Amino acid sequence: MEGSNTSEGAGPYDEGAVERWAPEPDKRPGRTAFQRDRARVLHSAALRRLAGKTQVVTPGTRSRHWDASPRTRLTHSLECAQVGRELGAALGCDPDLVETACLSHDLGHPPFGHNGEQALNEVAQDCGGFEGNAQSLRLLTRIEPKRFVRSTATSAAFAAGSGELTSVGLNLTRAALDAATKYPWPRGEHPSDPASAKFGVYEDDRPVFDWIRKEAPGRRTCFEAQVMDWADDVAYSVHDIEDGLHAGHLDPNVLHAEPERADVFAVAIGRYVPHDTDPAELSAALDRLLDQEWWPHGYDGTAVAQARLKDATSQLIGRFCLAAESATRARYGTGPLTRYDAELVVPRAARYECAVLKAVADRYVMQRPQQERLRADQRVVVAELAESLVARAPDGLDPQFRALFDAAPDDRTRKRVIVDQIASLTDASARSLHAALRAGRP
Repeated sequence: MEGSNTSEGAGPYDEGAVERWAPEPDKRPGRTAFQRDRARVLHSAALRRLAGKTQVVTPGTRSRHWDASPRTRLTHSLECAQVGRELGAALGCDPDLVETACLSHDLGHPPFGHNGEQALNEVAQDCGGFEGNAQSLRLLTRIEPKRFVRSTATSAAFAAGSGELTSVGLNLTRAALDAATKYPWPRGEHPSDPASAKFGVYEDDRPVFDWIRKEAPGRRTCFEAQVMDWADDVAYSVHDIEDGLHAGHLDPNVLHAEPERADVFAVAIGRYVPHDTDPAELSAALDRLLDQEWWPHGYDGTAVAQARLKDATSQLIGRFCLAAESATRARYGTGPLTRYDAELVVPRAARYECAVLKAVADRYVMQRPQQERLRADQRVVVAELAESLVARAPDGLDPQFRALFDAAPDDRTRKRVIVDQIASLTDASARSLHAALRAGRP
């Protein structure tokens, strides 16, 4: 346990919050435990790989403006971290802790984003399924090579074998791992919807998950994870609109036309708000945004238009964060809000405005016909890549995963290693490996 770190900026966080799964000495005095966590994620290969994973608009694809520089999973994570850090600090959270959670939240995403996630879930049905959030936890606590310990130093259930070197991943603090856990329950144990596909831990990662959640009340998400989740919603809802305008996929004038608005509201009700939502409430949310003087009613790619769009982006982020900050402070007062002392309060109006933005990007960017053709091709790549690796493994696996495959005790564990290998790939490396294996090359 690293209780000494509580004296340097950890504030209201107790020794249990800064404890690590495997105890280790501090290399340089003066840093808090959460500053160390943030540095570990920032320097990780997993974070760098997000630069090669698509967010919404695929980098390099033809658009109206060649220099649009669409976001990747990495830039999204960095922007989410900035939003979350400032919102968390305003509410009394440790800012390094919230930033660590935001930087970590998408680390487990496979190539091709949510489309790849769905395809890989089909591949992994016989070994516990695949979920990007559960994969993030697995990566942070097992896959990312940072700290190895003798198995006797950790839980026997987590170790591969007595006395052997065992990876504990980045070995983050309990509070950091908890803050990065958006869905703190195993597959099929959603607290209100057992059929939900969302979960945060695979069965063979339960020992470290149970250690993380030792002090947690049931399935409740910690306050820092709630801040991270809202920062994620804010960042991607706003920035997906910005990217769609930059790429020429969205004409903001269509949002005044009733048939187009009805399509947007149908998408929102289908994916982003409760199914019994009255479309009139969504219409009012969209109108509130359209009525703002800074709303981008047109975009032609000029420098002036770019500046206006960037101002609109800033205005939206500030609007959503201030709404949550004000409502949360109104309920809980002015003191530091951490761990399980509070719940983030996001007003319904802000949630519905955010949901409308998600639906606009979904309707005009993600649902373009060429995107569906691309997604179909991506699903084929993932499925055939898995088929080839299952048939040839350990050939085709990177050295890290080959060693794990060779040491695996059964077919289920070996399948999970193959899934881990695929999940670690970028969009480009997945296509490259797929092509090589299909051509019979090593």
